[in-house]
Amino acid sequence: MFAGVFRFSFDEDVPIEEAELTLHLAIFAAEGLFGKPRVAMEFRYEIQPFDNHIDVDGETEVGVAVARIFAGLLLREFGETAFRITNLPSHESLHHEVAA
Repeated sequence: MFAGVFRFSFDEDVPIEEAELTLHLAIFAAEGLFGKPRVAMEFRYEIQPFDNHIDVDGETEVGVAVARIFAGLLLREFGETAFRITNLPSHESLHHEVAA
């Protein structure tokens, strides 16, 4: 399994607020797969609005699932040229956790 961070970088035409709402849909879908408590315990993300990117923790099965769902939803909503995904080494600075 990938052990790091998935960085979703968006073109300036993509409002980061809309991308975050799409991430919340992906989190909701993951709750259906893993249960809300497990998602709350294992999933973290961080939004960088000035750099127009969202970092998703890919160190757990839950994080990888959320990232996959998120990528699929982004493709449908914004198209494949509106964002890119970069794999980064793990870091402890991901702050946002999903509330239980």
